[in-house]
Formats: sequence, structure tokens, C-alpha cells
Amino acid sequence: MPERRETRAAVIGSGFGGLAAAIRLQAAGIRTTIFEARDKPGGRAYVYEDGGFVFDGGPTVITAPPCLEELFEVHGKRLADYVELIPVKPLYRLIWSDGERFDYTGENASMLAQIARLYPGDEQGYLRFVEYSKRVFDAGYRDLAAQPFLRFWDMVRVAPQLAALRADRSVYSTVSRYVKHDHLRQALSFHSLLVGGNPFESSSIYTLIHYLERNWGVFFPRGGTGALIRALVKLFEDAGGELRLASPVRRIAVEGAGRATRHLVTTDARAAEPFDLVVSNADVHHTYGQLYAGDARAAARTKKLERMEWSMSLFVLYFGTDRSYRDDVAHHTVLFGPRYKELLQEIFHGAALPEDFSLYLHSPTVTDPSLAPEGCGTFYVLSPVPHLGNAPIDWSREAAPYAEKLLAALESQLPDLRRHVVVKRWLTPAYFRDELRSYHGSAFSCAPRLSQSAYFRPHNRDAQIQGLYLVGAGTHPGAGVPGVVNSAKATAALVLEDYAS
Repeated sequence: MPERRETRAAVIGSGFGGLAAAIRLQAAGIRTTIFEARDKPGGRAYVYEDGGFVFDGGPTVITAPPCLEELFEVHGKRLADYVELIPVKPLYRLIWSDGERFDYTGENASMLAQIARLYPGDEQGYLRFVEYSKRVFDAGYRDLAAQPFLRFWDMVRVAPQLAALRADRSVYSTVSRYVKHDHLRQALSFHSLLVGGNPFESSSIYTLIHYLERNWGVFFPRGGTGALIRALVKLFEDAGGELRLASPVRRIAVEGAGRATRHLVTTDARAAEPFDLVVSNADVHHTYGQLYAGDARAAARTKKLERMEWSMSLFVLYFGTDRSYRDDVAHHTVLFGPRYKELLQEIFHGAALPEDFSLYLHSPTVTDPSLAPEGCGTFYVLSPVPHLGNAPIDWSREAAPYAEKLLAALESQLPDLRRHVVVKRWLTPAYFRDELRSYHGSAFSCAPRLSQSAYFRPHNRDAQIQGLYLVGAGTHPGAGVPGVVNSAKATAALVLEDYAS
């Protein structure tokens, strides 16, 4: 009797999605190798260090810990034995340009007290919105987030459920049906920006984020998001998985057919290394347009992707200060500019850099002072900006003055900030395009609109290229840590369905 041949999987990219998929495949007995182009794991969650300051490059809002705990449980381990997740309170501090402040806690008593003081008459509307977001959470997250949509029938099957929830409405229009004050509408609708969606265009399904955060809270890993990445890498390698750093995949060729299909992975170190299957956590356009370049099936998919709408990009400024500012800011602060809808229209569809901005300020040393030298502060500020397909801005020229403009604006919260900045660096849309290989420099892949969700999003399993699977923001269910980790759960289930024998 012939000896059974071991199934081999190549995972392209070590972001949260790639690591989560690799961990599940390795647990199922599939010999899994992760290829990471950079010198450290994490993808967008890369860690930068400068002068004793530790900067998390990417995801900083960690929610839905059960989806992370599952990854350890499939190996008989506990997440808590690898990394500590610290609750963040308030979840966010919201500050408007007129000086109004709202501590977004997600707890009824605190939320209602602030609403009664600032937005009288909206208390009951807020409670009705919470009930609505719970129904969306139960349907959109618990039932559908880890379910692949491979056939149109899969969409038809859940259509009545989505119709009942009015998924055709936008996040902002849905929120507006429950509360009337403009600032409260902004406070309850900005969450879709965290996954790359315009609140005026993204489906109301994304209101589930409100209940998801209420249900489980918002967390920060002690040691930074990089500590969580290191925990996932250790779990994977302890289970026998292989991580190859500084190993960018240059191309993948497909040979054979059916169950005899092989994917020949070429890196700088090895040419045409055979794998039974590939799970790509790379940008979906890069996967089809570059990695599988020359394959007619991939070329057709690339053209289709180029007709889709893509999320905005980001300008991210990292800076360290010689004073802590711990008493001046919350861990997560959202600074709304004077415009909301008009600014978002320019960010998502404009052809130039807007004059004004809304900002997300991340202050991790409020929770974990070890990320900076003693008495100092580590920060990053994120400004949503148009992607390069809409606004071909010369960021080599614009970056430095734009960074200075952001620092000046932050002095309303961080007094004399520019005198206390001792290190700084930034990422621009050009970085997302050139370093992360993101199409148009988009920060969150395909925009999360209803017409680009579920079945209408690139599928977790390619229908034509045998053995090619996708994880990450570009496939179902979308961006954000819970989104990409659940995409890995859906994708791994498909791999096991296909290769169980």
C-alpha cells in the first residue's frame, strides 16, 4: 500500500489573518509554512522601535477576544498563558472641534448619563439603537462572520434576514433613525471607519461593531499589539509550523489539475518549491496581479478587482515625547474636525488632500508605560486620506508639512507638543502601495459596501484556481482584527473540507 503523502500549505503573509489560518491548518495536521516578506512578522501589525519607544504599526483596537482564544484552544492552549489583554476604559474619548467631549464607554449608565446631559431627548433612541445593533450582531457576526459565501445561493439564503435588518441602509442613515443630535450621530457611526468604510456608504450591518464592543470590551495587549503577534507566532512554531522571514514570494505557478494540482512558490532563496495549496494573506490585488501573474484565470480576476471600489488610505504619524501626557488623553481618542459628511466625501472620493481632517490618536503608554522610556510617551495619530487611485498626491513632498500640521492640531490636547517630540516617523499611502503592496495604497482593501460584501467580495476559496484560498481584509467578512481572524476560520474550514482525506 503506498505511503500517504503529507499535505503541504504555503501561507503568504504573517498578518493576523495569515497567522490565524496557519495556526488552524497546523492544528489539523497540514504541514504549513508562512512566507513573510519583511524582517518581522505581523504584516500591518509590524513593530517599530526608536530610542526606547515602541510603536505598533497597525491594529491597536483589539476586540472580540473569543476569536483569538479559539486559536489557542485548537492547540489545547490558553491565550492568557501567552499574553495579557488589558481592558481599555473608556473605549474611546470623542472630542469635537467646538470642545465638546464624550467618553464612549459602552456601558448603559455612563452612556445614558452623558446623553441626557449633552443630547437630551435621545436617551430612549439610543437604547433602541443598542437593541438594533444587538440584532445585527447576532445575525451578522455570530451567524455569518465565519461562514464563506461561495455561491449566489448563499446570499439568497440570508437575504430575508438582511432585508429585515435593512442592510441596504447606510450606517449613518440607520443611526439617524434612532437619535437626532448630530454629534451623537457621529459618535454612533464612526466605527465603520475602523474597517475602511464610509459611514454614509457602508451597510448598516457594520453597526454590529457597537454591540460587539459593548459585549466584550476593547483591549490592549501588555507589551503592545506586537506582543500578541509574538504570542501567535510562538503558538504556531511550537506546533511545528515554519515561519520564513525576509522571504518575499516573487511568483507562484500552478501545474497539474484537480487533486494533482501543485503551486510552485518562488522566493529569492528557492525556485518553484511545491505546495498542495496556498492561503494568501497578501493584498488580494497583489495576489492575483503579481503572485499569479501569467495565469489567465488570475488576470481575469485582477481586471474585476480593478473595477471595484477601494477603501481610503491613511497618513500615520508616530511620535515619542519626553513627557508622558498620561493625564491629558485617553488611550483611544477620536478628534472630529469641523466637517463630517463633507470631509468623508473628500476622503473617499476626492482628487486632492482635504484642507481639514478628523484624527484618531492612539496613546498606548496611558495603559502600558513600558512602551516608552520612563516619564515619556508613545503615540501615533492617524488621518484618513484619499487613496492614490483617486488622489495621486506626491507624498514625498507633502508628508513633512502634513505631519507638522497634525502635531500643531494636537496641541489642543497635548500642550506644547512640538517642543516635546523627540522622535517621529510616518507612513503614507505610498508606503501602503510600495511596502505592503496594497492596490492604490488602500489601507483596508475593497471598500465594505453592501455591493462588495459576502458573496460579492472576493471569495475565501478561488472558484477556478484549484488550491488557492484567501484570508484577510480583501475577502469575507472584511477588515479589522475580528474580521480577518474570522476570515481565517472560514478559509481553514474550506481547506479541511477539500483536503480532509
